[in-house]
Amino acid sequence: MKYIIIGCALCAAGLTGIIGGASAQSGEAYAIDWFTIDGGSGASGGGGFSLSGTAGQPEASPEPLTGGAFSLGGGFWSLLADTTSSAPQLSIEIQGLMVRVFWPLFATGIELEQSDSLTGTWSRVVSPYVTNTTEISLTAPVSAETRFYRARGLPATPSGMALIPAGTFVMGNSTAAAEGEAAELPPHSVSVDEFYIDKHEVTKALWDEVYQWATAHGYQFDLPAARGKAASHPAQNMTWYDAVKWCNARSEKEGRSPAYYASAERTTVYRTGLVNVPNAGVEWNAGYRLPTEAEWEKASRGGVSGWRFPWGDTIEQTRANYYGLPGTAGNTYDLAPAGYHPTYATGSLPYTSPVGSFAANGYGLYDMAGNVWEWCWDGWSESYYRSSPVNNPRGPATGSDRAIRGGSWVNIAFYCRSADRYDYLPGSRNNNLGFRTVLTPSR
Repeated sequence: MKYIIIGCALCAAGLTGIIGGASAQSGEAYAIDWFTIDGGSGASGGGGFSLSGTAGQPEASPEPLTGGAFSLGGGFWSLLADTTSSAPQLSIEIQGLMVRVFWPLFATGIELEQSDSLTGTWSRVVSPYVTNTTEISLTAPVSAETRFYRARGLPATPSGMALIPAGTFVMGNSTAAAEGEAAELPPHSVSVDEFYIDKHEVTKALWDEVYQWATAHGYQFDLPAARGKAASHPAQNMTWYDAVKWCNARSEKEGRSPAYYASAERTTVYRTGLVNVPNAGVEWNAGYRLPTEAEWEKASRGGVSGWRFPWGDTIEQTRANYYGLPGTAGNTYDLAPAGYHPTYATGSLPYTSPVGSFAANGYGLYDMAGNVWEWCWDGWSESYYRSSPVNNPRGPATGSDRAIRGGSWVNIAFYCRSADRYDYLPGSRNNNLGFRTVLTPSR
């Protein structure tokens, strides 16, 4: 595991025991060009010093570089990452009374940690990240105390999944309030932690593989089991209860800890029955689970807020599998001819398409609009956005229905908008309803 250390101004007390014989006056700072704690050592391109050691236990004193001199001076400093690794360039700068840490947009496989000592305890930075077209950044108040930041490389992305970077986005209908529904309002800023999500909707082939394992290992599902038009088409016609149990089964099949328990006490893994698992009954950092509405919408938007659809403000059947009906209710954004998708409206219902039949969005995800609706974790409340938490909202604590997202092969463009949200009874099923799963990166 590769770590890159970056830091900010240090008071004199903060230098004690770290730079040894070097002297520093209160208000002065020193710079670390880069630092690895997997046994490597660094070479400074612009003065300063490097540290080396084992994971979590760097040496207490730095190794001087050119001339044995340490780089002392006021203000903050920038960091160039270790050029011998694939680590991205990381930077830090002062902006008035704030400090900003930033790195390139492509570097999604890292998370930021902070500490008041190189040898102290590191904690994950949970302040909202901001993503724009070129970078990911974090802004926090300048502290008079010692503060170090480090970027930790995350494990390799699981097969078939994409990594969605932590950050803030605008959730809800920000296109035109009159064209949507009350449940999409108001548009509001939401911050979610980094997570993995399936690139495709769960296919019938994957459903069957996990289902067969599950039924041989103590799981009980509603009957009939989920259906699918073909192995490469999305699985559909499962209840929310079965989707949740299937997530647990997939976790256990792969040797992961399951996410869902039958009660808030989290003593019994949810494997049987129709249980409205509470938010407190979820181990959010454990195995596979359904995405929250916030995670789903962030993933759907592909890194861009404000568009109607994952790719822009108009839709046509070269983009998604849905029912064309242009010109309805003032709709000017549906450019398709009227009717089902001509390529897939063959044979018997449902008219689903093989997953991945259309171009991916900005995060590399397929079918986030159309094909089948997707179960989400959240309980349903039409007014939830009026009081939704800013950080990692997970839906209301009570409610009989569950949220679904994305529209389907039988729905018009209105329901395929990224902001559209709909409720469904957790014990209901339909041939236009499936799901995909998420994972929290291991730490």
